[in-house]
Amino acid sequence: MNAAVNISNQQVTANMEPVLRKVLKEAEQEHQELQQMFKLMGWGDLPDALKIEIKDDVSALVEELQGQYSSCDPGVARRRQRVVHWIESFKDDLCSLQTAVEALRVRSL
Repeated sequence: MNAAVNISNQQVTANMEPVLRKVLKEAEQEHQELQQMFKLMGWGDLPDALKIEIKDDVSALVEELQGQYSSCDPGVARRRQRVVHWIESFKDDLCSLQTAVEALRVRSL
């Protein structure tokens, strides 16, 4: 049997641990930054299901406010209006969590 092909699970795990630790650390940092963004927008108390649907929108909005880029695209403006509308509707108990999540879910083409 070829020793190069016969790598034990323990060796694979030992080699993967630093990579997995790095990925976990980056994910935790991203999560903390997102939570801070939601808190700054007054949306910190939103359910996670709703936060998941709008996390990319919130990140892009914060990046634009920080001057990293500017979007004059009417589609972006409409999406932002939709996000604010559905978040405020949910917070004002005008719609259910499920309705807000479904309305904000980005559908693939």
